[in-house]
Amino acid sequence: MAEVDEPTAAIEVNGLEKVYPGAGGRAAKHALKRVSLTIPRGSIFGLLGPNGAGKSTLINIIAGLVRKSGGTARVWGVDIDEQPRTARAAIGVVPQELTLDPYFPARAALELQAGLFGIPKAARRTDELLEVLGLADKATAPARSLSGGMRRRLMIGKALVHNPPVLVLDEPTAGVDVALRQQLWEYARLLNRRGTTILLTTHYLQEAEALCDRIAILADGQIVANDTTDALLRGVEDQELLVDVAAPLSAIPNELRALGAMLATPQCLVFRYAQGSEVVDRVLGEARSAGLRITGVTTRQPDLEEVFLRLVRGVK
Repeated sequence: MAEVDEPTAAIEVNGLEKVYPGAGGRAAKHALKRVSLTIPRGSIFGLLGPNGAGKSTLINIIAGLVRKSGGTARVWGVDIDEQPRTARAAIGVVPQELTLDPYFPARAALELQAGLFGIPKAARRTDELLEVLGLADKATAPARSLSGGMRRRLMIGKALVHNPPVLVLDEPTAGVDVALRQQLWEYARLLNRRGTTILLTTHYLQEAEALCDRIAILADGQIVANDTTDALLRGVEDQELLVDVAAPLSAIPNELRALGAMLATPQCLVFRYAQGSEVVDRVLGEARSAGLRITGVTTRQPDLEEVFLRLVRGVK
């Protein structure tokens, strides 16, 4: 792609709208409702949301595959309406679906994709991509002979042939085994260290928590959260205190019930409390006063799954 000044934001959308017209008596679908989002250059950015939240619509608009109904979008500083070809050249998309010609060998698939982007033969990185993706020994093998994981890696290679500064990974590890998932994420981290901005959608929330610098959560076509991963996790007030006791309990002592105690098991009491409160000392003191012998104490922070569920629950 042509050289452009590096922007602060890799992707920037403002007031983005998408309405799919109704058909056959069905009402129109408002897929995106004035979505505004900035993805910093050099980040690994997670876009999360339940099925039907509008994630794919947003990605397809950015990639130039779906027309927006309103608002603006820029990729690598380029407006997708004013300079659509330049904007498309700045982004590589790995879709959920494996869109490969089953009879095309791996090398030929990458060469064809590079040709579609107008990359001269001397400037193509086909063999380099095959090597880093672990497909060098499958260069002449047709796609239909590759395993599911190898096809997924070949899809990533197709998205990278034009060396885009922004890479979109749309559910890239769906249906792959744990070992391959780790390999794909290690490669994503490597690309990011080399300067590629990555936009990730995934249903594996533990992956998003481990990989992403920032996370936006989309629900019913609206952004309901957008912050650093650490800030999102800190923003949930509740923590849990688990208190193990020596003897099984048939009932919760009144003093502990008043503090919100619940029985996780006959020998484990669970308390939820707000961060920064002094409930821990009170719980342990009341437990001893009730004659309970404590054998273990554990605190647990909320994870991204809990944050996600709280934010999307009840959004209409």
